Amino acid sequence: MTERRYDIDWLRVIAIGLLLVYHVAIAFQPWGVFIGFIQNNDTVESIWTPMSMLNVWRIPLLFYVSGMGVYFAMKRRNWKELIMERSKRILLPFLFGMTVIVPVHVLMWQGYYHQPLSYEFSPGHLWFLGNIFIYVLVLLPIFLLLRKVENDSVSRVLDKIFKTPVGVVILIIPFVAEAMIVKPENFEMYAFSTHGFWLGLCAFFLGFICMMSQTFWPMIAKWRWLWLGVAITFYLIRWMIFNLQTPDYAMAIESSFWIFAVFGFGNRHLNKPSKSLVYLSESAYPIYIIHMLFIYLGSLFFFSLNISGAWTLTFLTLFTFLGCFISYEFLIRRVAFLRPLFGLKQVGK
Repeated sequence: MTERRYDIDWLRVIAIGLLLVYHVAIAFQPWGVFIGFIQNNDTVESIWTPMSMLNVWRIPLLFYVSGMGVYFAMKRRNWKELIMERSKRILLPFLFGMTVIVPVHVLMWQGYYHQPLSYEFSPGHLWFLGNIFIYVLVLLPIFLLLRKVENDSVSRVLDKIFKTPVGVVILIIPFVAEAMIVKPENFEMYAFSTHGFWLGLCAFFLGFICMMSQTFWPMIAKWRWLWLGVAITFYLIRWMIFNLQTPDYAMAIESSFWIFAVFGFGNRHLNKPSKSLVYLSESAYPIYIIHMLFIYLGSLFFFSLNISGAWTLTFLTLFTFLGCFISYEFLIRRVAFLRPLFGLKQVGK
């Protein structure tokens, strides 16, 4: 029987919740329109300071967690079953989203800015799903080999590496190397970039690796305050000295320590069952798929009102969360043919 890791489920839910808040915040930045968001005239640029703290670790965290999910899935399925399951859960919603969901909010953007209306088959914010599916296919042979020898040698080596906090250096090196080799124009721009692809691949692979060690989680939880302190220090240096743009290798290091801190505090405080978690864990994926629709729909309405940017931000955030949860509760989870299109299992399966 595979042990259920409630903390990892919680981290996935929290990361997707932060993603919604982050995307709403972009609509209030003076550059939002240039990356396809409907932009409010009364910007709230001050919120970008805390948002920039989240931006270096929220997407890598999701890639880490996705790799961990594959580890657990492989305990219950052979490789054929895994590919079939991931095709249903990731590829099908990805294709559906590119065909139906993303084109709708693109049309809303075109209409708001009086552009010619046109249908665009595009991944949009669902690029993450496309990357994940590629990672599964590319890394599956390696994962199968690691699982085959896991109990013989790999786990023992990893247990020695992660027995002390120095072991986290092994997890940091690939991200520093990626940043120095790829030299991204903007570290925080993950979507549709070579940087985002390779960073995601590293995090996905290392998420799987972390689950093979018995010493990783006790160590990461024990030293959680150290990880948090280092992460905050790197962030304050980035904010106060470098105007939020430290060298890429420093951002890679900062990102890793934020993730270690989140893992540590999550493992210590969130690894327990909850009725709320059962609901939120199932709803998070469909909400991730549809949330941009409600951000754009809310933008069309609230941005036309003569109210301050701060109040508009508040109303749009509430509207997005309420719209997503109402759509999930009364439509997506209750209509049988919609469930697989949003990555949900059919009832009774």
